[in-house]
Amino acid sequence: MLTSAQRQSQMKSTLSDHEAPMTASQFAKHFGVSRQTIVGDIALMRAQGEAIIATPQGYQYERPSAHSVVIVCRHTPEEAADEMTTIVDNGGTLLDVVVDHPIYGQLRGQLQVKTRTDVNLFVGRVKQHEGHLLSELTGGVHLHTIAFDTPEQLKAIKDALRGKGYLFE
Repeated sequence: MLTSAQRQSQMKSTLSDHEAPMTASQFAKHFGVSRQTIVGDIALMRAQGEAIIATPQGYQYERPSAHSVVIVCRHTPEEAADEMTTIVDNGGTLLDVVVDHPIYGQLRGQLQVKTRTDVNLFVGRVKQHEGHLLSELTGGVHLHTIAFDTPEQLKAIKDALRGKGYLFE
């Protein structure tokens, strides 16, 4: 059986070599340990400065984007999938969602939503877990960090969101 340090070293290597996120359950099965052990390993690795983020699809190293911008949106929970689809269909990646909570201050959720499949997975998880969106804490107002490749993509994203009434200006 591997030590915690050996397991963490192999996890770092796996995360570095793969574009796709890896879940704690996948790591747990591979190493023959509990999912909670992996969650603890990830926490220790983060505390040591590893830029590992948790996304709805699993763990991955944070990868800087060529261009990114923060936009403010407002919509109902029922419109969330449409907002996300609008962004990815116009070439954007939703990196996160942020709300300013009156008690806790800024709350951030990592999304890493790049495709319609990612949108469907996210929406499915919300339904499966009977979860609530962070934006429900703030009357629908929230921020997204959006990654994009070209200024034209950003313009298309903003125009589409504006056209649907989601862009808060």
